[in-house]
Amino acid sequence: MADESIFRVMLRMNIHPGMESDFEETWYKVGHAITEHRANICQWLARDADDASVYHVISDWVDEPGFREFERSDQHLAHRTKLHPFRKTGTMATMHVVVEMDGQARAAGAAARPPEPAARP
Repeated sequence: MADESIFRVMLRMNIHPGMESDFEETWYKVGHAITEHRANICQWLARDADDASVYHVISDWVDEPGFREFERSDQHLAHRTKLHPFRKTGTMATMHVVVEMDGQARAAGAAARPPEPAARP
């Protein structure tokens, strides 16, 4: 079983059509505002498999109070301000991880990591 104190946040964002590439680049540039916070474990940006204008951001935190501290911070406000022009709509769900089970690929040492976005001229 996973430690029940792990707190997961899942954002779903609809991005204005045609702005997806710029959104990805901006998200990558400002993502350190999250990962540099002492309570953040990791985060992911995923594009929806069925709608290229929908993105999911998943972040794991050591606990809910640590996430809420970040959520009220100036760093978070700056992060949101830079991403807001891309966002058409969005929702947030929060949860506590109850069980984590590694799959065979992870147990074998496989680590799938997408490439970093290419810098544009």
